Amino acid sequence: MLDIGLLKSQMVVIDKKIKDLGKSINCEKIKNEISELEAKTTHADFWNDTKNSQTVLQSIKSLKEQVRKYEKLTGLLDDFYVYLDMYEENPEDDTEKEISKTFSNLQSDYNDMHLLTLLSGEHDQGNAIITLHAGAGGTEAQDWVEMLLRMYSRWAENKGFKYIVTDILPGDEAGIKSVTANIIGDYAFGYLQSEIGVHRLVRISPFDSSGRRHTSFASVEVIPEISDAIDVEIKADDLRIDTYRSSGAGGQHVNKTDSAIRITHIPTGIVCACQSERSQHQNKEYAMKLLISKLFELKEREHKEKIEDLKGIQKEIGWGSQIRSYVMCPYTMVKDHRTNFEMGDVNRVLDGDIDQFINEFLLTKGK
Repeated sequence: MLDIGLLKSQMVVIDKKIKDLGKSINCEKIKNEISELEAKTTHADFWNDTKNSQTVLQSIKSLKEQVRKYEKLTGLLDDFYVYLDMYEENPEDDTEKEISKTFSNLQSDYNDMHLLTLLSGEHDQGNAIITLHAGAGGTEAQDWVEMLLRMYSRWAENKGFKYIVTDILPGDEAGIKSVTANIIGDYAFGYLQSEIGVHRLVRISPFDSSGRRHTSFASVEVIPEISDAIDVEIKADDLRIDTYRSSGAGGQHVNKTDSAIRITHIPTGIVCACQSERSQHQNKEYAMKLLISKLFELKEREHKEKIEDLKGIQKEIGWGSQIRSYVMCPYTMVKDHRTNFEMGDVNRVLDGDIDQFINEFLLTKGK
């Protein structure tokens, strides 16, 4: 039997939260904005400017999605009260199940939408470029990078995002020294900001014949993928473009081709590479896109002398600088040192279940 009194008291809180969320979102204002943007698409010269038209269409899609999610939330709220009235008049198992299911969906959908309201930065809605580097720990750290790569690729797949490894430098014996990937999906950058920093792994080493415990470190850098609609001026004389053979481990991560491209921006020393495509032209196009993203981020932060600021971390990739620890021995736990949120199932986290860590970071940041 349901505890109706408890349920009603819980719903008072959720009802108020949803109404407050509606006020902050202001669906009517959003709908007016959608109408104005859609009116632009009817102009005869709208499609002549490809960059602008893509920006407008993306804005329309994003705004419509906000309205859809909020209207779904209010629909669930109405359904809940209908089921509750039915249950009070004539308690039945089927109605009880619907009440429990709708209540759970209300909580889940509210939390998801509340998090999106915290992602209000200029680039939060866009794609992300993530780079992993091995730190202290040698082969152990390089293996740790490969484990993190798998974790983020699983997370992206679970979110329905596209995940493309664009450049990779394999380890000398095992694992990966560094890797860059593009994560394509709504709010990818907003979510992944929580991952910027040093990640620490403690485990019994699979590379140590004595079975000793080792600690490894890897850094995670995340920058937004800059839209084509934003112009960043780059002089041709400032670039050095080299071609080389892709270095994927037996084709595991990237295509084995002779068309990989490395672009060096001479004034800043920023190096961007791509080896994921078979076409040299496509690799060059993406490497340039990555360079533009990095230069734009650098310009925004107004630290042209310090490339390290671009990467989101300024500490050594080693002891004392970690944002999160993954402990597999002598106990199992993953703990975020910024929010103190922790989970005991390390394997579940390494399989890509990092949403709770992301959510806790965003909620803490939004307070």
